[in-house]
Amino acid sequence: MEQIALGDTDRTTTRLGFGCSSVMGAMGRRASLAILEAAYDAGIRHFDVAPRYGYGEAESCLGEFLLRHRNQVTVTTKYGIPPAKKSPLISAARRIAGPLIKTFPPLKHRLAQAAKAATRTSETATFTAQQAKSSLERSLIALRTDHIDLWLLHEASAADLHDDTLLHLLEQEKQRGTIGTFGIGSSADKLTALLAERPSYCHALQYEWSVLAANVDVLHTASAKPFRIHHRALTDNFRSLHRALTENRELCQSWSASTNMDLSNAKDLARLMLKAAILMNPASIILFSSKNSHHIEANAQVVDDRTLDAPAAALYRLIQSERDQLFPRRMGAT
Repeated sequence: MEQIALGDTDRTTTRLGFGCSSVMGAMGRRASLAILEAAYDAGIRHFDVAPRYGYGEAESCLGEFLLRHRNQVTVTTKYGIPPAKKSPLISAARRIAGPLIKTFPPLKHRLAQAAKAATRTSETATFTAQQAKSSLERSLIALRTDHIDLWLLHEASAADLHDDTLLHLLEQEKQRGTIGTFGIGSSADKLTALLAERPSYCHALQYEWSVLAANVDVLHTASAKPFRIHHRALTDNFRSLHRALTENRELCQSWSASTNMDLSNAKDLARLMLKAAILMNPASIILFSSKNSHHIEANAQVVDDRTLDAPAAALYRLIQSERDQLFPRRMGAT
């Protein structure tokens, strides 16, 4: 798989990264480890996690995986959203609920909602050096490693970053080699203020991007060019686009002719959306999550499939020129 430099570190990694948001959440430990191995076997070498993921257990699970692969992969984790306080109870409940879900699949959504409610916390990060240092130490222990390649401030805004000792800590840990580099993982609407008011924190930026998103103009005018990682190229964005096209047969036929692909076919549309994210964001990592090893393998094959370049670029142009027709009620919201 195509490799790129990981920001201003001395590491290289793959264009496609695996998001661990469902690790130890929708799956138990054995299944979670198996899906991480499936991503590795597919050629993926970047893994993204956070203390909050998997009811607070995803870092530990990824750490077990890293015992076998640490030198071959790069890792992002985060500080900002604290882990759930009731995660041990959730783990026990998941072991009990597993057999029930297999017998009664409709229970899965209801149990997931109950787990989300049980682990919800009102605690928020203060983005102080002391709190960040404690979070970093916990992540290093959970991940069973002596360094983190990319450490992100999770959902931070410019207003959160008023403690200069935090920036000093980040720079100090980078110099020590505890972290390779640092940045911010947040929503696109926060980027303008972050780059204008807190550029020193923005060595790397992680935020949503899909073919449905408008361009973030501030990135083109910023004096520094941060390394970028994007997520949600598919998921709800894919479902929205597929539904819009299948409900508008004339438009779907026109776009299918322009791309020379059948866009009513969910698999073909997903491949083009993922490829467009890769093409439109050169030298960036595109993250995705999946609980299906076959989907992981299919996504990995998209990266180096040059036959998809032209149709993916055509799809992107069509969406940008006809967004009003596709999503008349969504315009102005992105």
